[in-house]
Order: sequence, then C-alpha cells, then structure tokens
Amino acid sequence: MPNLRFQPRLIPTLATLAMLLLFLYLGQWQAGKAQRLSVERSQYAARAQREPVRLGATLVSAEQLRDAPITVRGHYEPAQQIFIDNRQQEGRAGVHVVTPLKIEGSQTRILVNRGWIGWTDGRQKLPQVSTPAGLVEVSGIAATPVVKKFLLMPERPEAWSQLWPVLDLKRFERQLKFPLQPVVLLQNRSDMHDNLIRKWQAPEDRVAMHQSYALQWFGMALALLVFYGVASVRRAASP
Repeated sequence: MPNLRFQPRLIPTLATLAMLLLFLYLGQWQAGKAQRLSVERSQYAARAQREPVRLGATLVSAEQLRDAPITVRGHYEPAQQIFIDNRQQEGRAGVHVVTPLKIEGSQTRILVNRGWIGWTDGRQKLPQVSTPAGLVEVSGIAATPVVKKFLLMPERPEAWSQLWPVLDLKRFERQLKFPLQPVVLLQNRSDMHDNLIRKWQAPEDRVAMHQSYALQWFGMALALLVFYGVASVRRAASP
C-alpha cells in the first residue's frame, strides 16, 4: 500500500482559501436575499388582508402603506393625465392610463393607475380614454413605482408630453406643483366600467430561485475543498 501524506503547497492553498471565501460569501448573500424576499411576500399577503385605509390630505408613509388596500374620494383631473408607454397585455402593446385625483376637501393629489389600454390606432395618436366627472370614490392597492435609469441608453424625447417611459412621482410632483401622495393607487378591477383592463401582477416569487443559487455556491465551496484535499495528498518519498 503506498505511503500517502497530506502535503499542501502555499500558493494553491492561498488561492483555494480566496475562492472558498468568495463562494461562501456568495452563498450567504443569495441565502440572505431569499430570506428577505420571503419576508416581503409574507408582508404582502398580510397587508392585502388589512381593512382599506382611507386617504386624505395628510401625506402617508409609502413604505408603511405599500401593497395595502386603500380608498380615496375626490375629483379626477384629466387635463393632467399621462400614459405610461411599453406596457404589454397578453402580447399586445399598450399603455397604462394614470390620472391625478384631487382628494376631496384638499389640495393634495394622488395618482390613480386606472388600467391598460391598447394602441387602438397604432402609434399615430394617443388612445382615447373617458374619465368620470364629478366626485368619485376609488379603491385599490397602494404601489410605490421604482424608477430605473439605464446609463447606456440615451434619453429620447417623448412623442407627446403626456407619454412617459416610466412613472416618476418626483417628476410629476414638480409638474403638478401641488402636494402629491407618495404612492400610486392601482385601481380595483370592479371599479368603474371604462373599458380599461386592470390585471395587477402580484410580486414574483423568486425565493426558491435564490435558495437554489445559494445551494449551488455552497456546493461549489464543498467541491473545491474536496478537490484541494485530494490534490494535496502526495506519495511520500521512499527512505
């Protein structure tokens, strides 16, 4: 039977240690992300079961109200209405219709995403959308839009001033020059028969995906240790 000894070498040992720490860090990062997403989904489900919060003139906390049911009374302002471009519905191109609502008895506004409509006349002109007049009560879910800017993509002017690539609350507040609630109301499906399609997607469940990534990184760390151990065993020199 050969005389084998564990004889690690300095440079391979340092390289293995560096890669091992990297793999473990990435595994912990993915595992932590999976846990945070799991907590967020639990909070989303819990908020959805709450009684609707009635909004007034007082500005709310976007983080505390996110994904919670809300209701508000006021008057739509169709002159300030905007359309959010590049929104798909069952493979069809269209826009989301976002209309500010002046909250009853105040100067505060809230943006209401009233739903999706297709480009009925191509992109030759903006879709025609009717807006309820008078005092209305609107219910839905509070959402906090995220504005992502891609540095490598040049900003192009919109074909119309009402057509926006993304919903930017700060930009709208500067344009409106009135207090604006920091959430957007995603209108309920059953509210108002206006031929707009309202199919709001729940947050994507990516917990299992990140857990799988974490297991892959931990598995790579284990495989690296096994490889290092095998590679460091050598036949002892004969006396």
